[in-house]
Amino acid sequence: MHQAIQNGNVAVVTGGASGIGLEAARRLGGQGMRVCIADLAGEKLDQAATELRDAGIEVLAVPTDVADPDQLRALEKRVTGELGPVSVLMNNAGMQPGSSIFDAEQNWQRIIDVNMWGIIRGSQIFAPGMIASGRPGLIVNTGSKQGITTPPGDPAYNVSKTGVKTFTEALQHELRNTEGCKVEARLFIPGFVFTPLTACGRTEKPADAWTPQQVVDFLLESLGRDDFYILCPDNDVDRATDEKRIAWAAGDITENRPPLSRWHPDYGASFKEWLDS
Repeated sequence: MHQAIQNGNVAVVTGGASGIGLEAARRLGGQGMRVCIADLAGEKLDQAATELRDAGIEVLAVPTDVADPDQLRALEKRVTGELGPVSVLMNNAGMQPGSSIFDAEQNWQRIIDVNMWGIIRGSQIFAPGMIASGRPGLIVNTGSKQGITTPPGDPAYNVSKTGVKTFTEALQHELRNTEGCKVEARLFIPGFVFTPLTACGRTEKPADAWTPQQVVDFLLESLGRDDFYILCPDNDVDRATDEKRIAWAAGDITENRPPLSRWHPDYGASFKEWLDS
């Protein structure tokens, strides 16, 4: 377990009303942390807070739209005022309604505001206070494999999660080069997880998917190993397959192949042969 995860410390989880965020809040609270869950106002947030309180967890639920920097500033002020200095920040709020390259849905701005700017601004607003506390701290930013291999079909989501990867790498570099700083950053990269974000109307978990409990187990284990890239498998894709997909995507540049060559008609067979080798 990371040293920031301690009894009595404070954790903030955005997107904490359901799925991975709610499970992370439950597990951090189970370690004795005082937990703030932030999510859009509504019944889901209220129910999540009640569920955590019934489990004996000290919880503060704060309605927050992470796309609005003013609401993030208000969140930071309220948490530190009511619970104390923040030790763990999990920037987890996200959305995936689907997108097209020419934005026929008119949702590119909202996707990037929530998925990318919510994480960037959340880190920028909370990190200075975490650093100034002089205590061990941890910022976990939820990315996606789609932000690394960028498969066709959902470009706005891919762009937002590519930004999260790049920002979190730069954030960790900045933190480790700040004198006296005890705060660290980690990039959390879930696989296929059955949550409200991915359910698409389904009520039963697909066999290929992990549960939020499984993916949070993997997250906590990885934090204990001091991993920066927390690359999660699932019931369909193992670590070796992920590594090959990521390496092939990088090879499009180094080998001067067409972009997204994995899905290009002239390279699809070569990719499959290489993957199976």
